[in-house]
Amino acid sequence: MNADKRIFQTDFLVIGSGISGLTFALKVANQFKDCTVTIVTKNEKNECNTKYAQGGIATVWNKTVDSFEQHIQDTLIAGDGICDEKVVKMVVEEAPDRLNELIEWGAKFDKLKDGSYSLGREGGHSQDRILHHKDITGAEIERALIEQVEAKENITFLDYHYSIDLITEHQVKQKQTKRKENITCFGAYVLDIKKSIVKTFSAKVTMLATGGNGQVYNTTTNPVVATGDGIAMAYRAKAEIADVEFIQFHPTALFNPGEYPAFLISEAVRGEGAILRDFEGNRFMKKYDDREELASRDIVARAIDNELKQSGAPHVYLDCTHMDYEEFIKHFPNINEKCISLGIDVRKDYIPVSPAQHYICGGVDVNKKAKTSLKNLYACGEVTRSGLHGGNRLASNSLLEGIVYAHNAYQNLTKRFHKIKEPDSIPLWNDSGVVKNMEKVLITHDRNEVKTIMSNYVGIVRSNERLLRAERRLRGLYEDNKRLYDHSELSVDLCELRNLITTAYLITQFSKTRKENKGGFYSADLV
Repeated sequence: MNADKRIFQTDFLVIGSGISGLTFALKVANQFKDCTVTIVTKNEKNECNTKYAQGGIATVWNKTVDSFEQHIQDTLIAGDGICDEKVVKMVVEEAPDRLNELIEWGAKFDKLKDGSYSLGREGGHSQDRILHHKDITGAEIERALIEQVEAKENITFLDYHYSIDLITEHQVKQKQTKRKENITCFGAYVLDIKKSIVKTFSAKVTMLATGGNGQVYNTTTNPVVATGDGIAMAYRAKAEIADVEFIQFHPTALFNPGEYPAFLISEAVRGEGAILRDFEGNRFMKKYDDREELASRDIVARAIDNELKQSGAPHVYLDCTHMDYEEFIKHFPNINEKCISLGIDVRKDYIPVSPAQHYICGGVDVNKKAKTSLKNLYACGEVTRSGLHGGNRLASNSLLEGIVYAHNAYQNLTKRFHKIKEPDSIPLWNDSGVVKNMEKVLITHDRNEVKTIMSNYVGIVRSNERLLRAERRLRGLYEDNKRLYDHSELSVDLCELRNLITTAYLITQFSKTRKENKGGFYSADLV
């Protein structure tokens, strides 16, 4: 740390504490033992999208019935022609090695009586290949990784530290830069939430691993911390952004008005045989896809959306009544407990479900080494557009993407880290002239308005007119927020609103330029 208590120097700055950020931090800490690694996260250490991942992590494990070729094809089909085939091949073939590392680090996955791993199947998969820990796989992986990170002396873990902006030439040299220029990242400005001061983190390498942006919609399975911070920060720093129009809506979030975020009924439940029924109790998926309940998420979500619009019903049902109850409890204890708390007995009652925003398939553009278009800025996980997911993510490929790209970033840095120079003198955060903002009601109101705009106009089904309305209203919100942001003392709520508006606007703009229905993008005007 510099003599000034607001300036911090670190070799590696990791923004985010999910599977991607923690894996990267562990690897560089092990490789560069004399270097410092700093992880900043805006809430508790384990509060991230990874923690809420239920289903599991996909890999070809049983090669007697499964193969890399099958996993590759399943991913390409789900991605609807938008995937980068070389990236898909790389990720799928690296998967077993990365899974073995997680196991070595202490992550526990369910096993059968004979000691072999229990493999599940989810929508879009042609084979059983999902390793899981009951229905809390993400939480188990997060537990194991945090335990490993906390044992490393050269890793500093700072919770309740909110990243505001990346530091580039714009701050260092006080000049404007264009998106296509050769821009370097020198670290980030970070708000210490508990002390209410903005710290300057100077870093040789910055890793962006901030997760998704589910909070931009009214109904989402994402935790409240998923406000698109990484995509918005990268965009303001003029990094390349791609494919953010592809929003994946999970078909089966528990319909429970007033609960936020929505409780996820894992796709693995359908993988084990659960059936979708309309409000009258009739099966309907055969009308939409021969794979029925095991079609990819975009197809199932649109099918449910169509059923709801035609019938005017508030939800459809997931029928588990024919399933072995003991096996259900074994595989889905938390889902069963949640249902019981709401008076739903899965042995005789259907589970009410409806779609909810779940995942953004685009983001900060990265290459196979997890490098962004900015020098010394890497990114991995849901914040990125890697080319793996294309127009629609195949179930349980997200955790896999995170660990593969974290590994690739680490490998790239073993070759080039020694060439990276210390950043030049970086100016402190300038907060002169700001006043304490007492208008919190405005922030709350505008945040709710963003959610309403996106849910009504930029949801599962879009149209040119809806997108134009969204664009007009978001532009007004942006201008109002900018005035408030420029003259107010910073708070997490204010910064999150800024990022929500930015990512909402990006999704809308990218949607306007998409001229073909693919994956998670669907316009009624293109039918």
